[in-house]
Amino acid sequence: MKSKRGGYRAGAGRPKSESTTVLRVPTSKKREIQRFIAGESVFKVPLYSSHVRAGFPSPADDYIEDMLDLNQYLVKNPVSTFVVKVSGDSMINAGISPGCLLVVDRSIEPINNKIVVAALNGELTVKRLAIKPDSIQLIAENPNYPPITITEELELIVWGVVTSMVQEFD
Repeated sequence: MKSKRGGYRAGAGRPKSESTTVLRVPTSKKREIQRFIAGESVFKVPLYSSHVRAGFPSPADDYIEDMLDLNQYLVKNPVSTFVVKVSGDSMINAGISPGCLLVVDRSIEPINNKIVVAALNGELTVKRLAIKPDSIQLIAENPNYPPITITEELELIVWGVVTSMVQEFD
């Protein structure tokens, strides 16, 4: 019996008239080039060596320390990370405002006191996870919202742990 694997398939592969070439790149640039080829935008912004004081102003150094790729800075595990936009004000006292973007990592274990994005009966929510010996709760960071105690009647699926937030200011 002849194998059905391998061999010629019409339209598969590159045209025989098209030659290939090897391209050598520095190892340090490999990931950046792979992301560029995959269509991911790589945009680096200057990271200054001086810190910005939130108190009395002082002259800042004009020295660029490095170029910062925000993807590299905010995303530790690219294959398990996603971003969601916040609506509502239940997490306002944690600094999470409506319209901000949350960077969420599915590979991080959702442990007690972490802020998580979860599906509660199929509806997405962001809350602080409270794991107690006798119960699990989703806690809002706004006194106008009571804690949600997870019971057998509720379906809870934790999608991931919030690792960062991006917020625009007016």
